[in-house]
Amino acid sequence: MSELTLLLLRIGFLILMWAFVFAIVYALRSDLFGTKVRRMPAAGTPAAAAASSTAAPVAAPVARTPSSPPAAGGPPARRLVITSGAKEGLELPLEGDQLTIGRSADSGLVIRDDYTSTHHARLMLWDDVWMLQDLDSTNGSFVKGKKVGAPTPVPPNTPVSIGTTTFELRR
Repeated sequence: MSELTLLLLRIGFLILMWAFVFAIVYALRSDLFGTKVRRMPAAGTPAAAAASSTAAPVAAPVARTPSSPPAAGGPPARRLVITSGAKEGLELPLEGDQLTIGRSADSGLVIRDDYTSTHHARLMLWDDVWMLQDLDSTNGSFVKGKKVGAPTPVPPNTPVSIGTTTFELRR
């Protein structure tokens, strides 16, 4: 093999190694810092309530199963109150018939912690009963400490945990 061929092979291998190193650094950077998202207004301002209650993507209707409870007596809950977590004390009006929850900036309730998925869960109003649907999140969603597998009813004043945040629905 000529020296020129050997030199070209060495240079090609060196370029390939550096490309691999840059690919690893890029993957680590995107995992650590994520994608750039818009800054949310400070909690408690009117803009924060408006940004948190934006409409979410429309979900497919959930079929009623025999195990689904009938509509609860009385009006459905109209506010969501965060009882523990980074946004403790925040109250959101439940306007509309669904609310998405997750780390994504387009979620109705944005929860930024390491245990919340980008699109973690969805609250849906169905027959005057709020239902919680887990959107195949990594760490799961919990109603009264029980992990949610299928859409589950959320009665008023029942603790719901997503990541490190716990909230309740109130009338």
